[in-house]
Amino acid sequence: MSINFNKERFLHRHIGTNPDQIREMLSAIGASSLDELMDETVPANIRLTREVKLEEPMSEYRFLEEFRELASQNQVFDSYIGMGYHETLTPNVILRNVLENPGWYTAYTPYQAEIAQGRLEALINFQTMVSDLTGRELANASLLDEGTAAAEAMSMFYAMRRGGKRKKAHTFFVSDLCHPQTIEVVRGRAEPLDIDVVVGDHRELDLAADDLYGILLQYPGTDGSVADYSNFIEAAREEGNQVVVAADLLSLTVLTPPGEMGADAVVGSAQRFGVPMGYGGPHAGYFATREKYKRKIPGRIIGVTKDKEGNPVYRMALQTREQHIRREKATSNICTAQVLLAVIAGFYGVYHGPAGLRRIGERVHGLAKVMHAGLNKLDFTVENEFYFDTLKVSLEGEEQQGQLRQAALDAGVNLRYFDDASVGIAFDEAKDLDHVDQLLSLFASITGDADKGAVDVDALAGEAVMDFPEALQRTSDYLEHPVFNLYHTEHEMLRYMKELENKDLSLVHSMISLGSCTMKLNATSEMIPLTWPEFGKIHPFVPEEQAQGYHRLFKKLEDQLKAITGFEAVSLQPNSGAQGEFAGLMTIRAYHRHRGEHHRNVTIVPDSAHGTNPASAVMAGMEVVVTKCDEHGNIDLEDLREKTEEHKDDLAALMVTYPSTHGVFEEDIKEICQIIHNHGGLVYMDGANMNAQVGLTSPAEIGADVCHLNLHKTFCIPHGGGGPGMGPIASTRELAPFLPGNPVVTTGGDHAIKAISAAPWGSASILSISYAYIKMMGNEGLTRATEIAILNANYLKDRLQDHYPILYTGANGRAAHEFIVDLRPFKQSASVESVDVAKRLMDYGFHAPTMSFPVPGTLMIEPTESESKQELDRFCEAMIAIREEIRSIEEGQADPEDNPLKNAPHTMRTVMAEHWEHPYSREEAVFPLDYLRFDKFWPAVSRVDDAYGDRNLMCSCVPVDAYSEGQEPAAVE
Repeated sequence: MSINFNKERFLHRHIGTNPDQIREMLSAIGASSLDELMDETVPANIRLTREVKLEEPMSEYRFLEEFRELASQNQVFDSYIGMGYHETLTPNVILRNVLENPGWYTAYTPYQAEIAQGRLEALINFQTMVSDLTGRELANASLLDEGTAAAEAMSMFYAMRRGGKRKKAHTFFVSDLCHPQTIEVVRGRAEPLDIDVVVGDHRELDLAADDLYGILLQYPGTDGSVADYSNFIEAAREEGNQVVVAADLLSLTVLTPPGEMGADAVVGSAQRFGVPMGYGGPHAGYFATREKYKRKIPGRIIGVTKDKEGNPVYRMALQTREQHIRREKATSNICTAQVLLAVIAGFYGVYHGPAGLRRIGERVHGLAKVMHAGLNKLDFTVENEFYFDTLKVSLEGEEQQGQLRQAALDAGVNLRYFDDASVGIAFDEAKDLDHVDQLLSLFASITGDADKGAVDVDALAGEAVMDFPEALQRTSDYLEHPVFNLYHTEHEMLRYMKELENKDLSLVHSMISLGSCTMKLNATSEMIPLTWPEFGKIHPFVPEEQAQGYHRLFKKLEDQLKAITGFEAVSLQPNSGAQGEFAGLMTIRAYHRHRGEHHRNVTIVPDSAHGTNPASAVMAGMEVVVTKCDEHGNIDLEDLREKTEEHKDDLAALMVTYPSTHGVFEEDIKEICQIIHNHGGLVYMDGANMNAQVGLTSPAEIGADVCHLNLHKTFCIPHGGGGPGMGPIASTRELAPFLPGNPVVTTGGDHAIKAISAAPWGSASILSISYAYIKMMGNEGLTRATEIAILNANYLKDRLQDHYPILYTGANGRAAHEFIVDLRPFKQSASVESVDVAKRLMDYGFHAPTMSFPVPGTLMIEPTESESKQELDRFCEAMIAIREEIRSIEEGQADPEDNPLKNAPHTMRTVMAEHWEHPYSREEAVFPLDYLRFDKFWPAVSRVDDAYGDRNLMCSCVPVDAYSEGQEPAAVE
């Protein structure tokens, strides 16, 4: 027998089915081969004829060896740059058990609260921590970064203008003490909305100006200065202005919080609460505001309600899905938050507690105090009167600044160099007195005075005291809830995190077949480099030569994405899918305006589009025109022609998802794109369904001009329980000059639009995950993944179609990578709705597919290529069993109100209770199929009462005594 010397291929670890199973499935759906199935599914006129030029696939072990070499090209210096990014010490118990734990990072957004109580509690801890530290009553469950959080505040206040002169005001003032990347993001977001952004000294601002409506301040300022804003904020609010303060969260452990100064909103980043810098992300932005603005706050809010048993439980509240409900009237397109990072930051707060956090804050401030005293002894002038962790130091001129820069680089140190020949020094919790000693030696070396001698740092440390003015000293308590005061030993912290993890269903338990969300394998080998210090400890604004490993990664990934999409240019900056939509449309907008066609501002959106599409279009200053879909789920060509002709003079773009949100490859897609092009518009393709395209067709092939790619879907970045995500855009050569820039580091084209995200390359550290996936799969593997995703979807569809109506298929009766099960008939026949089926699936150990999108009353199912035939069959058995339960109601064998579907999910508490009064057995409730007797995931709570929670909004930690059975949580009035 011959010996096979080929090394094991990653392809066979990523794809869940083997060749024999593939043949069985093909036979079951009546296809002779994968090629035949692809021919029946993907229109011939869009099939790729070119070769996708990717490097040969690499084994997992060889990839990690190569990537280690790439990582070594990043130089880890001690960075004191600040600007909202700081080195932090991630507690090892959190690093290993959350950031490196698939039980946390493979979960989906907690829309199904009953099987997401762990994440929800972790997020409400985060909200409580943010609310307590900022001094504002209400915080959301994270935003993307500090810059975009500030922009969201600007937009929220703009939408809230009321009465008198403020109703028509359109000027938003930004203090010149804000971080430059924040200013740039705010300007970029304001421009299409016709908001005038004025940057300057807030002390010289005319607060009574007729056109002023809002103000952004930084606390501490980007130069480190700390000022009492109380009188300014009071005066601004008396004139009807709203004030938002971008604040350093750690500083609020010792400084008076902006909320107590009267700020209407407080925004910022939770990065330094245990989240690595990662060359700019991902990091959890935060947003806190007044309780009365609870229905205006952007993003997701976790709230408290009660379940069917009367116990207090958590769920996502209020406007969480605003963009799907209000669409073009939505005030934000936020869809992906930064859940995993918010969870880490919240656990950091839990682990350290109020005393621990204050100790860290005092120590960081103490390092700055010692540095200040040492600089005084060396006759350098510190410009800040009051500061927290950052000093701005005057130098004699550019020559001395250059000397210091070179001496610092030689010593492996990064400082911040201002245009006025001064230098910034920002301390963090990773630094100690030895670092202060090293820095003082650097300053001494540029004085030219050898008599200065060494500074006794230990002596200065012994003299350092906290001496903020009374107005700046924090006197209020924070983090008084028991959760922040119980888990300060590693043993207890480990148990607490595991307790929460055990309440959540993730990909470690079962398939999550969410249509449009592509929950596939997040391979361990793809995740390993994520926590290497060569990637985690790099500040986003270090000199480029220190980040050569990152820049090689960017170039390689851009080349991969260009080969896959067929486009000529890529921007990696957008740090979510919604950000990618906005970036794509802003690029199109800039293209038209560069050509002198400022009037082109109409974007056509199909009525089946994801809700972020019209919301993003409005954010980009577009007028949204909705075009219909026909009875087959395709764009109605006749209606599209009418809308295009009607708006031909002002047409900017069409937004289209391909395959469609109905799970079908539209046969007329090339004609659709040509209609738009013939009328001067461009085509933006939403990349949500790219998992059905890779290797078979491409956005360029169908005729699109720009697309975003959900790296957290098709390209294997984990969903992280609702974030992080990444949404880079790829475009034609014509749009390349307009790709987004950055005010600190040069990115984008010659006519770059303003920054979309705060960091130059968005959430840079997680780009390694997608690069690894593509590198290990290669063109053949990626193509096979697409083919198996389509096979798996059609296998499920065919197995279920005799039991449930299936909506929308292609010309040959095939689905793409997802399909829609219609549950609407059962409302009439059995009073069963989609929510009942979704909750009942939990009893079978599954997360529900996407519910009621894009068609109300349906489930959209996407199995992905990573699932095994065994898992696909198990899901089908569950769905078929549920159909039989529905039939029992239809035939009068089951009570229409008291049945397993209406009471689902069933908790261990309910079935073990002494009294069982339902007409069906306990066994039917929790063991409807035999496999559940041996492998059962128990929902943590009974069915959640969403309506009660929205009527009685509570968005911070529940008092411990509220967990006595049946007690209702107190409402926030």
